Amino acid sequence: MVGWHTLTKHLQRIDLIMQPKPSASIHVCALRHIPEVLQRTGAKHLVSAINADLAPVTPAGLNADRHLKLDMHDIIEHCDGARAPAEEHVGRLIEFVSAWDRQAPLLIHCYAGLSRSTAAAFIALCTLNPEAPEQLIAQALRRASDTAVPNRRFVGLADDFLGRRGRMLAALEAMGPNRIAAECIPFGVGGHHGPGPAERTDRAA
Repeated sequence: MVGWHTLTKHLQRIDLIMQPKPSASIHVCALRHIPEVLQRTGAKHLVSAINADLAPVTPAGLNADRHLKLDMHDIIEHCDGARAPAEEHVGRLIEFVSAWDRQAPLLIHCYAGLSRSTAAAFIALCTLNPEAPEQLIAQALRRASDTAVPNRRFVGLADDFLGRRGRMLAALEAMGPNRIAAECIPFGVGGHHGPGPAERTDRAA
């Protein structure tokens, strides 16, 4: 006969197994694909890296505090009538990603899913993986999307903010050329990236 203590421990183990495991996947898409990607992935957090006149309303079923709106144009230099990526955008994105509970995927979009959104995804992944080599993360992004061409200004500001000493920008160069396209095919990237042996050695020195 099974004792009460043994049965209780067995039930606790079953309860742990049945609990949903955190999902740190980050998905990227163009503006027009938001509804279908939200439905397909079950994402519960949304980042809109797009100029305010094109920004979507918060989708039904998504809490407003889980929708970050970053008002920016896809430019790398200041331009009259347009808003370039700024330190404010970087700070808000990093704060939002750091607070993400990772119980469901995160979706990031811009207009075409090519530049601002892929930059935001790269920044988010670097934020979540402070010990991972930047090139490892950038290569994962390239494998997921051959059209990704992250906005260099946005990434450069994040590089300074995160203290990556130019390595994030260097990683963009290592991604190689992107395929020219009007918009991306929606894609996702796993959120966990461990440090490589060389990276651990360098940072321990």
